[in-house]
Amino acid sequence: MENRLQKQLDFILEIDKEKNIFRQTHLSGHGRNENDAEHAWHMAIMAYLLKEYANEPVDAGRVMLMCLIHDIVEIEAGDTYAYDTEGLKTQKAREDAAKEKIFSLLPEDQKRELICLFDEFEEGTSADARFAHAMDNLQPLLLNDSNGGADWKSHGVTAAQVYGRQGTTAQGSEQLYEVTDRILKEHIRKGNITP
Repeated sequence: MENRLQKQLDFILEIDKEKNIFRQTHLSGHGRNENDAEHAWHMAIMAYLLKEYANEPVDAGRVMLMCLIHDIVEIEAGDTYAYDTEGLKTQKAREDAAKEKIFSLLPEDQKRELICLFDEFEEGTSADARFAHAMDNLQPLLLNDSNGGADWKSHGVTAAQVYGRQGTTAQGSEQLYEVTDRILKEHIRKGNITP
């Protein structure tokens, strides 16, 4: 088999492991914990459906690809819960090492392309990356809302923590941030998020 194709197939098999990385967020309807692959798929579909609400014009294909690859590094680095202050201190270093290891399975041109896209997402400096971040925030928020805020409540999440994270939603979509704000205020009122 051609070396290039073998590398691509090796990468494809490696990223299947993303299905084994479970997140703190539960599936809608009080289901089991969601895995990273489900989260990425859900975000990608959301990005396509909601692109009209982006603050700036976006390339839906690029945003969808960012959504699909942004957590691949967690195969090696593990999932870091959004409100885990200790885990967040080492997250970038762990993910940088994982990024190099996993994307190095690919042919060099595809490795460079996906690392550039991954880094663009992480930096959040482009319209596409800002909108992808909005999806990364909105997706678990919608699931948590559908579950009565149970994940926020069980982790004792505060309003300051949630609003701190959701600030990047507004950078990608003011309209979706308005929806986010309404949802959060309702959960604060119900006591699911500590004021």
